[in-house]
Amino acid sequence: MSSTATQLARIADGNSGIDAGYQHKPKRVMPFAPLDTAAAVLKWYGIYPEDLPIADEMTTLARQYLTTTALEAEGMGFVLLHRCGEGFYFLIVSTWRNSNELWETVFYKDGEAMTDFALFPREGVHKPAFCVWELVPVWHEQQAWTGFLTSSRDETAAQAWLKDCYSGLA
Repeated sequence: MSSTATQLARIADGNSGIDAGYQHKPKRVMPFAPLDTAAAVLKWYGIYPEDLPIADEMTTLARQYLTTTALEAEGMGFVLLHRCGEGFYFLIVSTWRNSNELWETVFYKDGEAMTDFALFPREGVHKPAFCVWELVPVWHEQQAWTGFLTSSRDETAAQAWLKDCYSGLA
């Protein structure tokens, strides 16, 4: 057995990063009205279990938070409001910078324990990025941005980019 196969077997048996009781289920990705901030135009996606949609009040709270918080996000991008269970939410703001790089700021709200969103603490070197559900709209947005990059990049192209949203299962 090769060293890679041995290492892979060891990881699969004991350190795959998956809890033993984890049951994976699809989630719904739904686009909503874009959000304009002081320096950005952001497409908006809700991600949630089909049996636990995001309440309108939570979307309103998240949108208000982003319009009243000083963001470093500039330009064109997207927001993911991800319901991760009963009351935990990630609010991920991503913008395209340096022509072809996706930059992000991550906020969160942990149920009734928090009245508003806050910056998600991210200590350590190896940090979480996107989960499997978040990667679905991220992949769509990568394709939409590539289309914009290869276009005339004028207002008409920007409007076409803004209208190009994903809706479906993740």
